[in-house]
Parts: sequence; C-alpha cells; structure tokens
Amino acid sequence: MRVLVGWAGDSSPNLGVRALGRGSADLLRAALPEATIEFMDFGSRPAALPWGRPRSLIRERLTGRAGMMEWLGRFDLFWDTRSGDSFADIYGIQRHAKMSLVHEFAVQAGVAAVLAPQTIGPFETRRGRLLAQRNLRRSALVFARDPASARAAEDLGRPADRLTTDLVFGISQPTPSGGHDVLLNVSGLLWKESDHVDHASYRDAVRTIISRLLEDGRRVTLLPHVLDSHDPDNDVPVSHALRDEYDGRIGLHVPADLDDARAVIAGADLVIGARMHACLNALSTGTPAVAMAYSRKFQPLMAELDWPHVVSLAQSTDAAADVLRAVQAPELTERARRAMARGQELLAPVGELVGGVV
Repeated sequence: MRVLVGWAGDSSPNLGVRALGRGSADLLRAALPEATIEFMDFGSRPAALPWGRPRSLIRERLTGRAGMMEWLGRFDLFWDTRSGDSFADIYGIQRHAKMSLVHEFAVQAGVAAVLAPQTIGPFETRRGRLLAQRNLRRSALVFARDPASARAAEDLGRPADRLTTDLVFGISQPTPSGGHDVLLNVSGLLWKESDHVDHASYRDAVRTIISRLLEDGRRVTLLPHVLDSHDPDNDVPVSHALRDEYDGRIGLHVPADLDDARAVIAGADLVIGARMHACLNALSTGTPAVAMAYSRKFQPLMAELDWPHVVSLAQSTDAAADVLRAVQAPELTERARRAMARGQELLAPVGELVGGVV
C-alpha cells in the first residue's frame, strides 16, 4: 500500500502546512498500518511532476517525457490536502489549476483520490468552479472541514461524504514549554498590501492590541507561524521589526519547527493570531485563541468547534477593540479545552472511511 500526501509535509516554512502533513500521517498510519507514505509539496516537488505552470502539466500528460503518469500510477491512494485552504481560486487561478490537474491525472493513472479535510471554496470564476466540479466528482471521498465547505461541495453537485474538522486535531499532544502569557502571531501576508484585507488597518489594529495589552500588564511575545524563506509573505521579518519598534517591551519566539511551536503554544495562556493554523494549533492543545480572520475559512470551522472568538478583519469596524473584548471573555481556557475535545470527536470517523476505499 503506497499513499501520496499532496500539498503538505514537514519541510514547508508554513507551520500550518506542516501541521496538515503531521495530522495526515498520523491519521493514515492509524487507518492503514501497512502503508508507505510519501509527501509532495511546493518545497519538495518530484521530478515527474513539472508543475511550474498548468500548461507544463498538460504538456507532460501529452508527451510523457518526465514519466508523470507512471510515477502517479505507483500509488494506491492520493490524499489531497490542498494545503488546507487552496481548493479555491482566491489565491489565483494558476495555483488552483495546478493542484486540480495533479488530482485529475492521479485519477487517470488509476489512483483512488481523496479530498482530505479542508476548506472547499470560494470559487469566484467560472473556470475555478469547473475545475472544482471535476475534482469533486472524480474523488473517491470528499471531506469538508466546516459547514460552509460542505454547502459549497453540495452546490457543485458532489456532496461531502463527511463533515469533519481540521487535521491538526489528530496530532498528539505536546509537552508544554515556555510559560508565555500572550502569544501574538502577526501575518506577513496581511502586513503588506494585498487583496485580502486593508493592510494599513491591519497594522493599526496590531499596534493597538500590543499597546493595550502592555498597558493592562500582559506579557506579549510575537510568534511567527510562517518561518523565514524566500517568500516575502513570511511572518519573521515583520516580527523582528515590531520587536525593535517596541524597544524590548515585547518578546519574540521564532519556532525551530512544528514541535517547538506546538509546545510553546501549549504552554501559553492565550494566542492571538491572523494565521488560522496558529489558532488551530492553540485550540488543538487546549489553549485559547482569538482569531483575526482574513477569509471565509475561519469562522465556520471554529463555529463547528463551538469557539466564538473570531474577529473578521473585513467586517469589524474596530478589530482591535473586538479582539481585546474577546481576550477578556470568561472561561476561555475551559471553553478551549471543550473545543479541543470537539475537534478530536469530529475527526475520529475519517480514518475508518479512508480504510474502506483502498
């Protein structure tokens, strides 16, 4: 039994992608004990998959020069994570098309393709919807990690087989470390001008949150969740700049890896984060998290966990004030532990269903 895990692994600078890889591996090894698991991601591209552009994949399908179809055909299962939130066209049609073509060609090679627990949609273009419909209909199983995604799949004509949650809830519990008070994850993606949110308003909100927390006597430590890399959207440069701006009044912890990040998060009193998996890593370890949401993927997933502390950066008229109110909410830790248990419960049936398709 050979399994290809797509778009996740342990080498990405994005710790959310690493969490998807770890959660996938743990779930699949439990469901398929004899399986050999191989990872494929943008940071570890197999030579047989020339995905520089979608047309490169199409050319390879026609010519077979790199051996793509033979390579894909060696696997019994393609576990397609789409990096958790990339089964959508909001990050650009090129990304969506590349991932969709790999899924399609895996099916053509005779591999059972499963859309792992993930966000489905939004699809804002006709081409994006057509690609999504094709992948959904060709999938042996489809898992939606929130109700909005389940509705999106149904609207495209292929309902999800199970409403579940994020794979991070399948990772074993870390040993807490660090003893931090408030961990603040500042997104390098949102700090710069983009199509996601007004970056100037986001910057103002972050600075207001830091200043108010310090005034209240809280200890603030910055926690990058996308590590330093050639990608300018990583969280490390802005974290260093903010620490310098506050002249030593706030701390900075750059995680060595996913295990380090989860241990530090588990040892903190609270996480405030704009990267969704910074917040999910927190809730999956029973640590309260206030999410500063920049897309549709946050709220429905966390609502299914009965976790209400999500501030929409697009809809809030005063995001900093809303975050600070959430910080003061009663019974945060008790409710976070219930969210952790709920996530584990929602994810539990996935392995049994996967075992039935291979």
